[in-house]
Amino acid sequence: MHSELLETLRCPRSGERLKLIDDIQQDGTVRTGWLVSEDGRHRYQIRDFIPRFVPETNYADSFGMQWNTFRVTQLDSCSGHPISANRFWEATGWKPDDLAGQWVLDAGCGAGRFAEVALLAGAKVVALDYSNAVDACHGNLKAHPNLHVVQGDIYALPFAQEHFTFVYSLGVLQHTPNVSKAFAALPAMVSPGGRLCVDFYQRSWKSLLLPRYWLRPLTKRMSKIRLFSILEYLVPKLLPLSRALGSFPIVGGHLKRLVPVANHFGSLPLNEEQQLEWSLLDTFDWLSPQFDNPQTPKTILHWLDEAGLQNIEVLKAGHLVGRGTTRNKARH
Repeated sequence: MHSELLETLRCPRSGERLKLIDDIQQDGTVRTGWLVSEDGRHRYQIRDFIPRFVPETNYADSFGMQWNTFRVTQLDSCSGHPISANRFWEATGWKPDDLAGQWVLDAGCGAGRFAEVALLAGAKVVALDYSNAVDACHGNLKAHPNLHVVQGDIYALPFAQEHFTFVYSLGVLQHTPNVSKAFAALPAMVSPGGRLCVDFYQRSWKSLLLPRYWLRPLTKRMSKIRLFSILEYLVPKLLPLSRALGSFPIVGGHLKRLVPVANHFGSLPLNEEQQLEWSLLDTFDWLSPQFDNPQTPKTILHWLDEAGLQNIEVLKAGHLVGRGTTRNKARH
């Protein structure tokens, strides 16, 4: 943990500032130690350079397994293609120059695919995740001096309010137990005049007919290790079938969705080995989470409006995106 993060952190239970005690430093950063609330009633461990504000085991365990298994798969620096960057800039509508030198919150960082994009734009990035995916994120991006990794709960964010000029949560909120409550935690983190961006799978009658939603009642209850083992066997067999169905003129795009496997052929510029790895990753991502709650444009628009944001946009940019700007405080 870099010392400058201490000014940003707050006790998620009391809202008080935190004191650093019993710390052991390594290369100018805190490797281990404790964060204690001002009244001394609450304490949180720093382990392996990361402040930990949540229990070790939680509903996001599948994501911890997922991102530590596929630690570098979706990083542009690993794939050799700007796949994550393209999605990030298209979804947010922001520009690299906007982020330079600004505090940015990545709410649900996973292994750091979007945090890497923001860091390369010159942002000071606080990458938060509920799962132990934070270890993968730190391992991937620790060379960036502006990276701060935190394991925390979106329902009890351990940060000072209105601290971040930019806040985003991409591919995350739909996997929380209460999506509206998770979204509602984010606007308070944005500084006056700052910007917020979230995205979701889109809820529609067509999406709910996808085979993965028929399978989820079973797969989400399975041992994650067992599920992954099954998918390691099945995905290499199902992906060619999906690819063959997708080659049919006109109806191919619909037919390939009948096979419950993520198929990125034709949409992502990956080689055969990468296609298989991304397919296994995304299929596991479909089937393993305890929660998966797609949203409608109307619902997202309501949440953004209820949060008092302005310049609101709800659009399709790969996923269903909602974004807006917080209001500047009135001058007296």
